[in-house]
Amino acid sequence: MKSKIFVALDVDTEAQALEIVGDLHGLNACFKVGKQLFTSAGPDLVRKIVGMGEDVFLDLKYHDIPNTVAKAGLAAASLGVRIFNVHASGGRKMMEAVRNEMDKLSNPPMVLAVTVLTSMGDDDLREVGVDAPARDQVARLALLAKASGMDGVVASPLEISLIRETCGRDFKILTPGIRPKSAAVNDQTRIATPHDAIAAGADFLVIGRPVTAAPDRRQAFLDILSEI
Repeated sequence: MKSKIFVALDVDTEAQALEIVGDLHGLNACFKVGKQLFTSAGPDLVRKIVGMGEDVFLDLKYHDIPNTVAKAGLAAASLGVRIFNVHASGGRKMMEAVRNEMDKLSNPPMVLAVTVLTSMGDDDLREVGVDAPARDQVARLALLAKASGMDGVVASPLEISLIRETCGRDFKILTPGIRPKSAAVNDQTRIATPHDAIAAGADFLVIGRPVTAAPDRRQAFLDILSEI
């Protein structure tokens, strides 16, 4: 991976996304393509960004029956992405099916499992029938993901230390909910600064609006590098 930072391309169009990629070209930024952009621009855009020599995290959070998710994982791998993710709550059979398909490839992408969305807190979990605090649910799902062959998890910065304790140093952690000190919180609940997340043991960070909405995106990205 070029760097620890994935810039979230949470925009509506291919033109907007390619403008951001172009603005940050040469700074070793990596890029996240999520549901909003993928639904609008599709796999061809992912191929274009990969073709520009950039590392892509395909953030579609697959969650379906095992065979469907396994085949979706193969499709993601065929695009040349470096990371894609699934929902750990899809269960062991689903994650093992993905792992089995990835193990057939000579250079598979990293597969991460989503534990608890960073927009969700304890009250939100209770509303969907999970009585455990977010911290406990994250630990439970991280252990399940590791046992099911996932390379790591997507988790809030507030649970990084917990995952390190329960899953070890080699288990990868990609952390959204990152906000530089000067940035607005927006719709994230469990957040941290880039420096604090790296210090706690995160392997990769996802940062969106503090870079993409900045008047000078290159400088904003360089400022975050300085912060960590």
